[in-house]
Amino acid sequence: MNYLILLCLCATVFAQRPLRPQQPQQQQQQQQNYDDNDNYQPLAQPSQQKSAQQNYVDTKYRETTTYIPIIRFNKEQENDGSYKTSYETGNNIIAEETGFLKEVPARGDEKEPGHAQVQHGSYSYTAPNGEEIVVEYTADENGFRPIGQHLPTPPPVSPEVQKGLDLIYAGIKAQQEAAARNPENAKDFLNNPGFYRGE
Repeated sequence: MNYLILLCLCATVFAQRPLRPQQPQQQQQQQQNYDDNDNYQPLAQPSQQKSAQQNYVDTKYRETTTYIPIIRFNKEQENDGSYKTSYETGNNIIAEETGFLKEVPARGDEKEPGHAQVQHGSYSYTAPNGEEIVVEYTADENGFRPIGQHLPTPPPVSPEVQKGLDLIYAGIKAQQEAAARNPENAKDFLNNPGFYRGE
């Protein structure tokens, strides 16, 4: 009997307060928008929320970013692929570069010569510690080669290591010459360990 009374009380409470329909998981956030009286209070549209957040980010970005003007910019482009360019910025970055196409001989299995872009240039700027950094460079089929006082330099090669390198280079050159004369004897020549000891 007690259970029956309890069941009737629960039914009466639920009858006075209608249940909200179950919604898919992506709409569960809307269920949190009901006030204490079960009145639905829609939130601002997601696009409005995003634009408000974006405005905050944009404002913060504008406040923390320093505008640096381009003081000078020049570029001359020719039909043969050569060019000259230079620019200077308001925070004392200066750069100049020239470039042209260069024909390079065929390598390996290539039958025809190819082309490489050759670039010579320099740039300078002031480092955070106040040091003036100047870099001159060349870039071509052999890679990028910078020169600058701030760049580290390798220690000099010791005489013993240099002697070993000279022997290796001489062996490579002798191998190429032997292969050009007689390809079959080139392998025997390389397998002679006495050559590498200078015998």
